[in-house]
Amino acid sequence: MSGSVYRRILLKLGGESLAAQDGGFGIDQAALSNIAGEILDARALGVQTGIVIGGGNIFRGATASVLGMERVTADYMGMLATVINALALQHALEKVGLPTRVQSAIEIHQMAEPYIRRRAIRHLEKGRVVIFAGGTGNPYFTTDTAASLRAIEIEAQVIFKATKVDGVYSSDPMKDRNAVKFTNLSYLEVLEKGLKVMDSTSVSLCMDNKLPMVIFNVRERGNIKRVLLGEKLGTTVGAVK
Repeated sequence: MSGSVYRRILLKLGGESLAAQDGGFGIDQAALSNIAGEILDARALGVQTGIVIGGGNIFRGATASVLGMERVTADYMGMLATVINALALQHALEKVGLPTRVQSAIEIHQMAEPYIRRRAIRHLEKGRVVIFAGGTGNPYFTTDTAASLRAIEIEAQVIFKATKVDGVYSSDPMKDRNAVKFTNLSYLEVLEKGLKVMDSTSVSLCMDNKLPMVIFNVRERGNIKRVLLGEKLGTTVGAVK
């Protein structure tokens, strides 16, 4: 594996990571190219890579629900947004020479394979990047929960949570100059402090299955490779072996 401390990872990308850095909506080609380059670096180390993608850059079901839309309908619309992002990311990855498969928890045969655990693992073993779209396929569950679930199912060794800040803070560092950055946290600390790492269902799944998470800034070129090589970046939740 050319020095990587992990054999198989699950990368959780928020939909916002595909948008422009100014916080806009939609899909930005520069952001796509940056992420594709990061994942290419991971594959060059021989790391098997699964990805769960969000849809917040296109549509956020929870927000629409607060504004009056029926929650189940809103969540299904959000799942469709993740499929759009998955197809865009697949194109960007294949453009840099990475064979990629999209598996969706909601069946869209013309565009993606249905999610089948054994098939996903086989793709990973063959060196393909697998993008998991459609969340869990159920309303009321976030793509954070989908990331924890898929990571456990494919036997990933760690979840990489890619964000736009360099770790987990006591409060929003963009709004609070006194925000304190955490280097290491236990699962219980995340839950008890109400830290915005991943949602509580996701964190509980990781805790029950002893699956560590590393939260770091994906916008900075080379960070995924640096974490794979064992450099201590961002915030680690749970014990990393």
